[in-house]
Amino acid sequence: MSSNAMIAAQNFINNEKQFHLGFLPTEQSSPLTRNLDKEFARGAVYGVANLQSVDRNVLTMAEKIFASGEFARLVDTGEQVIRSGGRIVFSGCGATGRLSILLECMYRDCCVNTPELAAYSNSVFSIMTGGDYALVRSVEFFEDYQSFGRQQVKDLNLNERDMLVAITEGGETSSVLGTLFEALDRNCKCFLLFNNPADLLAERLERSRKAICDKRVCVLDLYCGPMALAGSTRMQATTSEQLIAGAALESIVLRLLNQTPPDYSKLFARLLDDLESPAAQQGIASYIEFETGCYKRKGLLTYLADDYLLDIFTDTTERSPTFMLPPFRKCDDAVSPRPWAFVKNPLRTTDGVWRHGMNRDLRCLEWDTKLYLAMGAPEKVLTNPPMIQACELKKFQVGNENYNDRISGNSDAAVLVTLSTGRTKDKLFETFKALENIFADRRHLCIGGTEGDFTVPCQLEHSPLELMSHMAVKLVLNTASTGIMAMLGRVTGNWMSYVDVSNKKLIDRAIRLISEIGDLEYDKACIMLFEAIEELAAITQVGDERTSTVQYVLSKLKK
Repeated sequence: MSSNAMIAAQNFINNEKQFHLGFLPTEQSSPLTRNLDKEFARGAVYGVANLQSVDRNVLTMAEKIFASGEFARLVDTGEQVIRSGGRIVFSGCGATGRLSILLECMYRDCCVNTPELAAYSNSVFSIMTGGDYALVRSVEFFEDYQSFGRQQVKDLNLNERDMLVAITEGGETSSVLGTLFEALDRNCKCFLLFNNPADLLAERLERSRKAICDKRVCVLDLYCGPMALAGSTRMQATTSEQLIAGAALESIVLRLLNQTPPDYSKLFARLLDDLESPAAQQGIASYIEFETGCYKRKGLLTYLADDYLLDIFTDTTERSPTFMLPPFRKCDDAVSPRPWAFVKNPLRTTDGVWRHGMNRDLRCLEWDTKLYLAMGAPEKVLTNPPMIQACELKKFQVGNENYNDRISGNSDAAVLVTLSTGRTKDKLFETFKALENIFADRRHLCIGGTEGDFTVPCQLEHSPLELMSHMAVKLVLNTASTGIMAMLGRVTGNWMSYVDVSNKKLIDRAIRLISEIGDLEYDKACIMLFEAIEELAAITQVGDERTSTVQYVLSKLKK
């Protein structure tokens, strides 16, 4: 082992204890899904039912939160802020950052289609750690720096008329807490949503304690237990945050329209009932088997959608760090491996996708080296600043250009995703039929309807933000993508055993995985991980699919 790898390992062991997060319930293994890999080996429909069982914990939590004074305060304050000309700003990182963008875009889309809300159309914003670019390709290491979050608040020039809703699954993400602290310094009204016990966070993590114990912060603790896939907070944690934050925002919209909000607990309970029906479970299971087969044949899969395109981006982007899959690649990149799954809108060009989906200009980070230096960025950022500007985001051709990049042989497929609440279903079907000369295999996944190659029947009623439709897409795709990876052997028990190591939280998660599966002490597992990181960097060639560091270590242990 080189001295550099040993120094890095010892530094993480001794000096990064604030990122040793195994004590958090969201990082632990759920007893409900401990044999998840075996359930999927038994049959996809059994694995689906096993995954769905954990979603019930979200409902139990939501019933309490919806009845709480904190939720009422979130809605009341939000309504007052918008009516007085202020802005509601949702802030998050990774899954919660993509959620923040989605909430903003759901609101803006509603305003575009509701004349009575025209005066309030620019009242909701979002902060995604890494900017809009991170919607389609993760900028993982940004989450380690509070200063980056603070700067994004400065970029929006928040003030005392505004309101920040910080969303962090674990309750400890540095960049998101940075947005909160900067907003407090600017006298904004501040709310904090997270998914671990507040007392535990305040006891163990100084940065969390500083936020939770600040009397100016209204805290909504959405704790609902461990994730169905251990540590994968894109699942129940973000589901709960989408439900609570989305219900609050839709309630505000309904009040602006002088309408009464519904009982969101009952709506969510009905959705869970529908998705747990034998017909829905079989529809999801059949789809899992189809996409799994596509990858086993070395095919590429392309999702096609319009109204719910941003929801699909969220799921597909998060597959890369969670399961070590090739991320989306840009149109001028002919070297990196092509992503297994991609997302395109067949009705619009890439520019049109962003104009239609966002109803605003792209909000990417145009930071220079001088600013990174002032924020205390690491040397690797100063010498090689990340290419995450708007012009770079547009290089991901997510519109109806360049289908050829999604064809690698005879096993590629296109999957049209529609919902019963979608406005452009008919146009999508027409365009989808015209693609039969490009994609040999074309399938239709229908959520909330009864016609398609794969149908997931559920009752979806129209509402201002179409909240339950967005919840349905999230639940179905999270279940499907996790099940696909389980059937491809990228899940061990209920652990994401192919996790990436692109930030400090993921490094800690990988160490704990090696420790548990390999039966090693934490320190020994840490040293082996950093040794493997160095060895893989030396042997990986440009254009190679990256090797899972965790799997590399476990293979060495077996030998």
